[in-house]
Amino acid sequence: MQPILTLIALLSDATIGYPQWLYRNIGHPVSWIGRLISWCEGAWNAASLSFARRRFHGLIALAICLAVVLAASIAVARLVALFLPPPFDILVIGAIAGSLLAQRSLYQHVQAVAEALEQGGIEQGRRAVSLIVGRDTRALDEHGVSRAAIESLAENFSDGVVAPTFWLLLGGLPGCALYKTINTADSMIGHKSERYLAFGWAAARLDDLINLPASRLSALFLIAAAAIVRDATAKGAARAVMHDARHHRSPNAGWPEAAVAGALGLRLAGPRVYEGVSVEDRWMGDGRAEADAVAIRQALKLYRVACMLQAGLVAFLAAAAISY
Repeated sequence: MQPILTLIALLSDATIGYPQWLYRNIGHPVSWIGRLISWCEGAWNAASLSFARRRFHGLIALAICLAVVLAASIAVARLVALFLPPPFDILVIGAIAGSLLAQRSLYQHVQAVAEALEQGGIEQGRRAVSLIVGRDTRALDEHGVSRAAIESLAENFSDGVVAPTFWLLLGGLPGCALYKTINTADSMIGHKSERYLAFGWAAARLDDLINLPASRLSALFLIAAAAIVRDATAKGAARAVMHDARHHRSPNAGWPEAAVAGALGLRLAGPRVYEGVSVEDRWMGDGRAEADAVAIRQALKLYRVACMLQAGLVAFLAAAAISY
């Protein structure tokens, strides 16, 4: 059943996404999770507490968030199955699971950066990319904006598409919801700042662990996509992954970033600024650093094909499940 559910979720996200009218009226599941995490952080991350105490509080807060989300996701799946007969139950659960994927929204946000650069110039490009990256974008030139957009596309292909799909395949709706909880917690509190270093420690470490399989899978999908996409090279993608992926400051982000960099003949990552602090990251790939809107669109083509390859694999597993 899980492969069929996962295929429905992928198709739902790719074709419909999460409707804006629904978001305006009830919000989004990830925003609900975010509110819970924010409440826990505000209540238990007091600056007056010791480092060890704050780290313990962060661990407890994460456990509570996971327990709440697990109970809610199981309840939703059971209620749908109780009130709807097959196959309508799996269609509805699949659509709900599809809201936890980011295929469509990621494409739209990165495409918006390319359009902003093409139509409005560097200032609009900076504003567009600031919506999808955490670094300081005010001083970025066209190349910096373009690289930031492509890096976000690569990293979020792993975190926002491949990883939730992987955990949906393994654990159904509860597995996918638990993954999104951990990943959301990491994005909110898993920073190495004075405020979050202790409290977000558990979220950051657990996020690193659960993203290990997806980061490697995402690199494989991107290498395979590079063999199909015109003006991309699978050999370059594989070489960059083998040479550079492990040297990224993140144990996971380097894999898809290196794959995209090598596939398109770019250099990604490298030195950048977060909240006024300069981070000396190693470059991924040995190509050109002069990216532009054209390079963003090339990366989007690679991303689209990689998403289709993932969907094809899930469809194969679904067909095998049906025949079995």
